[in-house]
Amino acid sequence: MLYGRERERAELRTLIDAARDGRSGGLVVRGEPGIGKSALLAWAAEYATGEGLRTLSVTGIEAEADLAFAGLVQLLWPVRDRLGALPGPQADMLRAVLVPGEARWPGPQDRFLSGLAVLTLLADVAEEGPLLCLVDDAHWLDEAAADALLFAARRMSAEGVALLFAAREEGFVAAGIPELRPSRLSAEDAASLLTDRGLAPASREQVVDEAAGNPLALIEFAAMQRPYHSVAGPMPVPDRVLASFRSRIGVLPEKTRQMMLTVAAEGRGHLPTLLGGAAALGVGLEDLAEAEQAGLVDVTANVVTFRHPLIATATYQGAPLARRVAVHRALAAVASDEDCRARHLAAATTSADEQVSDEIARAAERARGRTAYAAASGLYEQAAWLSPEPPTQAVRLGEAAWLALSVGHATRAVSLVEQAERLVHDPERLATLAPVRAVVEFEVGERRLAARVLAEGAAHAAQEQAVSMLRAGAGYGWFHGDREAILGAAQRLSEMGWPDPMVLGMAALVQEDYTRGLPLLTEFVARASRPEADFPPGAARPETFEEGAIRLAGGLTISWATLCAMILGADEAAAELAEADVAHCRRHGLVGALPQRLQDLAGVQVAAGRHRDAEASIEEAVRLARDTGLEQRVPQLYSVLAKIAAIEGDEARCVRLASSAPDTGGMAGTTALSLLDLGLGRYAAALDRLEAAMRGPLRHASGLLVAAADQVEAAVRLGEPTRAAEPLRRLEAWARAGGQPWAEAVSSRCRALVSGSEADYVRALEAHRHVDRPFEQARTELLYGEWLRRAKRRSDARAQLRSALAVFERLSAVPWLERARAELHATGETLSQAEPTAANLLDRLTSQEVQVVRLAVEGGSSREIAAQLFLSPRTVEHHLYRAFRKLGIRSRRELARLDID
Repeated sequence: MLYGRERERAELRTLIDAARDGRSGGLVVRGEPGIGKSALLAWAAEYATGEGLRTLSVTGIEAEADLAFAGLVQLLWPVRDRLGALPGPQADMLRAVLVPGEARWPGPQDRFLSGLAVLTLLADVAEEGPLLCLVDDAHWLDEAAADALLFAARRMSAEGVALLFAAREEGFVAAGIPELRPSRLSAEDAASLLTDRGLAPASREQVVDEAAGNPLALIEFAAMQRPYHSVAGPMPVPDRVLASFRSRIGVLPEKTRQMMLTVAAEGRGHLPTLLGGAAALGVGLEDLAEAEQAGLVDVTANVVTFRHPLIATATYQGAPLARRVAVHRALAAVASDEDCRARHLAAATTSADEQVSDEIARAAERARGRTAYAAASGLYEQAAWLSPEPPTQAVRLGEAAWLALSVGHATRAVSLVEQAERLVHDPERLATLAPVRAVVEFEVGERRLAARVLAEGAAHAAQEQAVSMLRAGAGYGWFHGDREAILGAAQRLSEMGWPDPMVLGMAALVQEDYTRGLPLLTEFVARASRPEADFPPGAARPETFEEGAIRLAGGLTISWATLCAMILGADEAAAELAEADVAHCRRHGLVGALPQRLQDLAGVQVAAGRHRDAEASIEEAVRLARDTGLEQRVPQLYSVLAKIAAIEGDEARCVRLASSAPDTGGMAGTTALSLLDLGLGRYAAALDRLEAAMRGPLRHASGLLVAAADQVEAAVRLGEPTRAAEPLRRLEAWARAGGQPWAEAVSSRCRALVSGSEADYVRALEAHRHVDRPFEQARTELLYGEWLRRAKRRSDARAQLRSALAVFERLSAVPWLERARAELHATGETLSQAEPTAANLLDRLTSQEVQVVRLAVEGGSSREIAAQLFLSPRTVEHHLYRAFRKLGIRSRRELARLDID
């Protein structure tokens, strides 16, 4: 029976009632040991049963915290028969978790594929009725299981699934999931709980006072007939409860304490292992009788459990080290599987032992094969410190660092690398550690240092590794504006006889040698687009540190190729590469790789004028980055949207997004803010901002070269054409060398602004016809229309201005739209109210609704769309229903008739 808890029960009812009505949600019940978390979960289970919900449950076990996916087995075992309903890779993943004897691990996969599988499976189960998932002691879940469950909880919406977690204050970080913190019991409720426990009034009052509203403390202190007082002074209530348990355990017979220690060390209550280990120690189940009578343990036909986890803690911590070691050795000898054996061997080993180290390393490999990278990292670290040889220690610490980085633990990764570096002095071994350190430094914003670390490591690496490291170092240098890093990488590669076109091209560009640099990047993009390229689009990361760390730093060729295509302004190639990479990541559940791929895709979409699609791509990327612990990438993602805000004239939003951009010199923010200033007629501010950027380290950046057109226009409108000369020279040289139609069009437009020649405007418009950059074309039409009006050719001007006006309306480019309207009005044309367009209709939708609608128009079923967007089919249907209402339609057939391209 629960005493008090009206507020807590109300919140649980709200969660469960929502699931009953078809809405999903998650909640974490968090608090100190003994505060009543498990009791609240038990109440929720009882209430849910009465409301017609099916219940699945799991309790985290401390001993299984390093066993990959142990938590998922307990939770999903009752629904393992439904795996056939999942998409192939997801089904393979969970089948290998739940029925390992019948399935093999599907090989290297993204660590969040398991989260997709859990999401899909729970949603499928909920198709037959609402579902409640209870996760007790979530702080002891293995990290792979915790990640999977939290990923699913964050992405559910309309499935009718409630996920309820209970966790202590420490551990189980569940960002984005609401929390409920149970209050302490009032004195009145505490006294009610103690009724009929045989306490004298004075003792009852003392127990109530000492327990401080903690239900477990009330029960435990009452069972001892007195509260526990520490001779060292007051302690937190959980510590006093722990001390109370130790006191009760201490009076039990020695064999009972030995058997309890065996149960605590084994951790899972697995009877075959327990009985085998106990027999070797001269004890058995019969020795638990007094502990069972004292209410400390529960013994059933299949399992032995402690009444509360604190009892297990008190039992284990209260035993001498020698006795704990003996128990773990006995358990290791009878362990039923290799992972359990490795865990007990590690606990039983107090000095370096290469044989034990090797066993733990093999357990780490198995965990890595299951994508339980956090567990594998911890096991490798254990293996490192049990190895007597420093070089082997360094290798295993490197493995641990690489895996820690894979799960977003950058701080821990750099600590592990530093420890490894202190153990070895061989330059070649140090070189294998350089890529992990470099990626960590890059992720935390130290891009210059990342490039230098790779350059130093490449000097001592094997040729293939050195090439990859130098390429990555040049790429990092490009982002940071580190000219020396790029030129140094190019020189080193040339000396090696490996003329990498990407690095040599970047080196030429930072020296403003566009004639040589742009063709080299074009060659690199073409090479990466071929099937025989170094790595295929979206290829899975390798699994060994020796190869994986190098490839992590060097990046897949496809990713660098997409960057190079965007530098070139090769819109068709960039779109093809980005879309193929995103599609591959979706198809294979490579969730962790998607934020960067979606950022690349969004950049292409902005250039093509598909603003709503770009916003949808970035919103999805932000959700995934946060779901996967990549919070530091969110500002980079938002910087893509700053340009949209600039085009639309949304000053507050543009300033907010631009200021969040973390790139050195704020280049993405700088170009967005200058475009905003230009659109709002603040020409001096735009020109000053861009000229200052051109004096900075990122003057080579393609975004700044594109912004040269804004520089020219601002200078001309200010009446200072001499300030337009240098940016125009640079832009024309770029356009000639690159041969991209949009660059030729924009450079001709800028030449027309300076020369006043109609022929330059005509050349610009002709070039625009060969590429889809609507905003740039509309700007050219606006400027040409202005020129024609000033030349008294009003009829010709109207044709150009109407075309520009239509594009600006579609793009919601308010400042530019107002300029086009003003120019048309000046020609004598009276403007009517614009008719709604497909873009106007899409403006009514949320970003996720836009994605769902796009895929539905392409003919995707709800299940297919769900698999691509990592949602459940029911959530897709929910988004479609809301979109239909906003679009004023009723069916997919009507949706197909809408022109939303």
